[in-house]
Amino acid sequence: MAVEMTRARFDELVSDALDRVPAKLAAAMDNVVVLVEDAHPDDPDLLGLYEGIALTERDARYGGELPDRITIFREPILDMCADADEVVHEVAVTVVHEIAHHFGIDEDTLHDLGWG
Repeated sequence: MAVEMTRARFDELVSDALDRVPAKLAAAMDNVVVLVEDAHPDDPDLLGLYEGIALTERDARYGGELPDRITIFREPILDMCADADEVVHEVAVTVVHEIAHHFGIDEDTLHDLGWG
C-alpha cells in the first residue's frame, strides 16, 4: 500500500536530501536544477531521472546550455515504500543516484557501489 504524504512534505524530503550532500560536492554541481514531479509520463515506475550533459562530458564548447535536470518522481517512491521512514531513505538514495549521473557516474558503477 502506498504511503500517504503531502506534496509539501515530499518536497521537504528532497530538500533535506540535497542539504546532506557534502559541501564540496554541492559546490561542484554546475548548471543543474532539481525538480519533483508526480510520475514520468512514459515510465510510471521510474524513481528519478537525470537529463543533461554530465560534468565529465563538458568541454570548452560547453556554454549557454539550459540547466541539466534532475527529476525525482513522487508517486512511484510513495507506492514502493511501506512507511514514511522508508520514503525518507528512498528519496535520499534517489537524489544521490541522480546527482551521481550529473558527475558522470553510470548505472553499472552505481549498482556496484550499492546506489542502484
